[in-house]
Amino acid sequence: MRAIQIHSFGGPEVLQLDEVTPPLLEVGHVIVHTRAAGVNPIDWKTREGGGAASFSGGVPLILGWEMSGEIESVGTGISIFNPGDAVMGLLNFPQPGRCYAEQVNANAAHLVLKPKNLSFAEAAALPLAGLTAWQALYDHAHLQAGQRVVISAAAGGVGHLAVQIAKAAGAEVIAVASQANHDYLRQLGADAVIDYHSTELSDAVQDVDIILDGVGGLSAVQACRCLNHNGIMVTLPSATAQQVIDAASQTGHRVTGMRVVPNADQLQELADLAEQGKLRVEVAARFPFTEVAAAHQASQSGKTRGKIVLEF
Repeated sequence: MRAIQIHSFGGPEVLQLDEVTPPLLEVGHVIVHTRAAGVNPIDWKTREGGGAASFSGGVPLILGWEMSGEIESVGTGISIFNPGDAVMGLLNFPQPGRCYAEQVNANAAHLVLKPKNLSFAEAAALPLAGLTAWQALYDHAHLQAGQRVVISAAAGGVGHLAVQIAKAAGAEVIAVASQANHDYLRQLGADAVIDYHSTELSDAVQDVDIILDGVGGLSAVQACRCLNHNGIMVTLPSATAQQVIDAASQTGHRVTGMRVVPNADQLQELADLAEQGKLRVEVAARFPFTEVAAAHQASQSGKTRGKIVLEF
């Protein structure tokens, strides 16, 4: 089969189309014919030697952690899936998921059936960003109806899903994004939208219960001033998480970092919301998987609304 591998860590030029041995079927696993794979910042950070590189076991390495496709064969011990089923999942994170390949050996416990109203591209774009948003809001911030929730980088992959998840939970949602994305975010359900270019968040918003921070660094430190005395920030960028946590502790604010984990039950909740029309997955750009370098460059630009997807 064909797969995108890296044989050394570096820039987009290290992404290489290779012929590799197809994966072997294991107990409790299924072989999936990949139809689409999501591209996320963790992908290019790992390609550069950061991100999840320390969990990779070294090179050569097939990147990618989220995918959608059709089951080709089912291992022993599996009764919930059959050949031909359309599925999606977040695989193995932070260990290698190997989703940039025409076939994937997937742990059945990491998969759910693809909602019929989602394309394969939309389904591949949902698991990693969707589970990050879900786990940040529910597992770490304990989201409840009626709370005030600020979401920064709100038009991005995690952000645009978090806006909808928080709104579906009955929260008041304040989205932070550039002016060009304000109408879009209101369409997703944001109650208020703030332009970070022209407005200091802490000057515009107070008494916030939850901040989902997708920016990190000094911006996150300053945003802590918006929290009420019981409030909490979940900061996503791992590179600055400790910096933000340490700074917040000096001012008495609660901040936590997080790492997303595969969870089929939570992914099913997201799939149900999508099937009910309460969760829209924005696919900003689709690339043939042979153009993966261009997809990584687009992701690294930081200007993408929603998600980027490779199509097989």
